[in-house]
Amino acid sequence: MGNKKLSSLVLLSLSSALVLAACGGEGSTADSSESAGAAGSDQVLNLIESAEIPTMDSVQATDTVAFTALSNVNEGLYRQGLDGTVELGIAAEDPTVSEDGLVYTFTIRDEANWSNGEPVTAEDFVYSWRKLVDPASAASYSYMMDGVVANATEIIAGEVAPEELGIKAIDDKTLEITLASPVPYFKDLLTLAMFFPQNQAFVEEQGDKYALSSDALLYNGPFVLANWDAASLSWTYEPNPEYWDKDAVKLDAINVEVIKETSTALNLYDTGAIDRMILTGEYVAQRTGDAEMHTMPTSSVFYLKFNQQREGTPLQNANIRKALAMAFDKQAYADVVLQNGSVPANGLVPEKLALDPSTGEDYRKQNGDLLTFNAEEAKTYWEKGLAELGVESITLELLSDDTENAKRSSEFLQSQLQTNLPGLTVTLRNVPFKVRLEADTAGEYDIELAGWGADYADPINFLELFQTENGNNKSGYSNAEYDALIDEARTNVTDLDARWASLLAAEKILMEDAGIAPLYQRSYAVLQKPYVTDLGEHLVGADYSYKWASNSGAQNVD
Repeated sequence: MGNKKLSSLVLLSLSSALVLAACGGEGSTADSSESAGAAGSDQVLNLIESAEIPTMDSVQATDTVAFTALSNVNEGLYRQGLDGTVELGIAAEDPTVSEDGLVYTFTIRDEANWSNGEPVTAEDFVYSWRKLVDPASAASYSYMMDGVVANATEIIAGEVAPEELGIKAIDDKTLEITLASPVPYFKDLLTLAMFFPQNQAFVEEQGDKYALSSDALLYNGPFVLANWDAASLSWTYEPNPEYWDKDAVKLDAINVEVIKETSTALNLYDTGAIDRMILTGEYVAQRTGDAEMHTMPTSSVFYLKFNQQREGTPLQNANIRKALAMAFDKQAYADVVLQNGSVPANGLVPEKLALDPSTGEDYRKQNGDLLTFNAEEAKTYWEKGLAELGVESITLELLSDDTENAKRSSEFLQSQLQTNLPGLTVTLRNVPFKVRLEADTAGEYDIELAGWGADYADPINFLELFQTENGNNKSGYSNAEYDALIDEARTNVTDLDARWASLLAAEKILMEDAGIAPLYQRSYAVLQKPYVTDLGEHLVGADYSYKWASNSGAQNVD
């Protein structure tokens, strides 16, 4: 879920934005290996993550780690099923929809409760949705309602009050939603964390502490969080006894550790201390042929983001951006650094996400390779840019995460860029995931290695990120023609062929401007113990669902 994702799914979310991996501490999985897969033990899984959870506020979350957590401890009107299809969540049934496709009326399950035993009500949705679009929240994901829910655009712009949003509680269990225009993927949106409910009385009681620790949260999903705060390197999922579908939950606990070094994670996996991990780099080749390894495709695309907002930055020069975007060998990066099935990206929209409504052709195949590696052409653009700026050399900083894989990626890009662009110096800044997100929001970077995983299966979910006023567009990229095409695609749901053409044209403009420099579409090389069953892996939305997961090597203890 996305930065997104978002994703990162899945964004990782899913899947932001942004990179998955995981260290130990008190309660480390290294000390709990006896529970993993041992017959006669409780239903427990030990998993890892690549980063801390920055926040568990569904209105403020922007990254794949948070979206995975939120989607397992909370639930909206719909949720992703085990196979990724959309199924009913706390909605009792599919809504009634007006003839014009604008008014949706939902009934919330009578048995849907918060973890404190209070019922989930229609007002809980009204409160959280208004909070999302309220300019005072400064929520990056407010754009998900922009042009979707009636009056959201005007509220986000500060022109009307949040109370005018097209959502109201008819009674405690009846929710009416009015759309700005028909949205063919509206059900998919309702599975996402930013559309979840929040209990207003609880949120206001917690004040500034809300969503910063497991005790400062309410849950209405399959699990609750335990032993977590915003600085935690470990946390636990425990079954939610108030969940309406609690009988579907088989696990007694999921222990999660943040492990940032693949070598550390692999040692834990091989000793049975963890049950699943993502392999990167040379570790993939080492385990080729391992029966416990599989490839998990994702919708996440990673790219270099150019900050054009800093005063006097050379990144405002289109030729400099084009040079940078064409100066690194993406295939070598996938083959040498990643080695996990990931493929070069030469556009923003990923493969196998969406199909032409008339021909069924994949978007990525149809729009082709738009921004490819070409060292000679990159050098030509570089020299033009230097001449236009009146300089002979440039120094730029590359911001990325502090995981082992992110560091290797940064070093590869540094070498490629400096080798292929004479006069360029690239300095590296590798920081914790949360710190990178803060630097992104504050615009404190030159170039950032970032990524986005699909929230839902439509190209606009990627392309709208770089509209001028989009809450996730922290780079300063702006193109009026691009903005107009995205607006057309957002509002035109009757002529699907014309809408598709707008989406194709928009991506071409973004690539021609080198608004970003696409790098790769991620796949995961996953090691997973054979007793881990029904752990949902998703191409869009949150990366993982744990609702149905089990440890088939364990026996439940009464």
